[in-house]
Amino acid sequence: MNDTVSLLEARDVMKYFGDDRRPVLEHVSVELNQGEFVALLGPSGSGKSTLLRILAGLMKPSSGDVRVHGAPLDGPNPNVAIVFQSFALFPWLDVLQNVELGLLSIEMSDDDRRQRAVKAIDLIGLDGFEEAFPIELSGGMKQRVGFARALVVQPEVLFMDEPFSALDVLTAENLRTELQDLWLAKTMPTKAVVMVTHNIDEAVSLADRILVFGANPGHIRVELKGLPPSDRTTKSAARARLVELIYRIMTNPDDDAMAIVEHSQLDRPRAVASPRAGRRPAPARARRYQVLPDVGIDDVTGLVQYIGGIGGHAAVHDLSRDLQMRTDDLLSIVEATNLLGFGALQDRQVVLTPIGTRFADSELDEEKAIFRAQALDHIALLHHIVRDLETTPTHTLEAERVIDQLEHSFSGEEARRQFETAVDWGRYAELFTYDDSSGELTLDEEHRPT
Repeated sequence: MNDTVSLLEARDVMKYFGDDRRPVLEHVSVELNQGEFVALLGPSGSGKSTLLRILAGLMKPSSGDVRVHGAPLDGPNPNVAIVFQSFALFPWLDVLQNVELGLLSIEMSDDDRRQRAVKAIDLIGLDGFEEAFPIELSGGMKQRVGFARALVVQPEVLFMDEPFSALDVLTAENLRTELQDLWLAKTMPTKAVVMVTHNIDEAVSLADRILVFGANPGHIRVELKGLPPSDRTTKSAARARLVELIYRIMTNPDDDAMAIVEHSQLDRPRAVASPRAGRRPAPARARRYQVLPDVGIDDVTGLVQYIGGIGGHAAVHDLSRDLQMRTDDLLSIVEATNLLGFGALQDRQVVLTPIGTRFADSELDEEKAIFRAQALDHIALLHHIVRDLETTPTHTLEAERVIDQLEHSFSGEEARRQFETAVDWGRYAELFTYDDSSGELTLDEEHRPT
């Protein structure tokens, strides 16, 4: 007899934005059962957060459907509460009032609302801070308020979208451990949890199931069974093998994930292939713009120069250790380096290209000139911005016009993030300037491309 209770299911979901018909998500199917903690793990641009919003009913799929207890979902999912990366607290309300906000849509007396909020605050370790205002709280305490506000509605399913990424390492580790203790002790008023993350260690520490996503378009490459709780927080051999397996899958994005699992030393995990696994992907229609990783210029130039100084190549594992950087953060920088043509990931080694080696050895003026040429040649968004700036009589462009164009390929939130990354890279390349107060881009006439 099967005692599994299905709470939520996505069936063959696809999603695209605007008139760019290339999917952000392609044929994604996932089922969430009672008692599960599921991690969605993968690189930027793989559609993890988009899937979370579709499951929450905040966004409709372009095709496919979402079902709650077997019934089609139409509109916001009433059984879900979400904890986001940003704290999103109202600064003029104290902790208790911020938590009570989650209950305003529910009919209950003021006393009952207050008691529920106090109970949630106690559960998440905020007792004593009820009358504190957000400005008085550390980042970890602010995120605790976010958890309390989500849990106070006693959701059937808790969604978490990168909940620890805005915190420092020690604070994140502490809050992660406390969350795990609450979940394993079954003291949380929720039947299942879904977490979006880039962090391999985070997924292995918390999840019963790990769905590893691939990008361009977003899809599930493989599903892996998590470790028993006793192995998750120790330096066990099983934990080390699972971390290494996921690391191999994520650093070989073009390889068949199931084949990597079969050749691993892991003790036969329950692995499930996505519909795409083992097949060569069909030729993709070109997206109007690439997905730019959320990486600053200093990170890109610093990595290229560091690798150039140690011989032009380095293993990702060694870089992560030597630079004291999380693997997921490092892979985002490697992705940016690859997009710009400065380096490539080859069998878990970052290898500089000839132009990358030249860039690493250049003085500042030549370095900027090389970056400018590479950005225009390789980054479609920067090329289009400069082209539009050149063709307007005033050589200026409103930021909102660019963001509107990006929303043909991305969600509104992601379109703005893509714009901010492009501005960072474009300013460094001296392609244009940007006035945040007026919201205008202006062509850099001195370095105007020919």
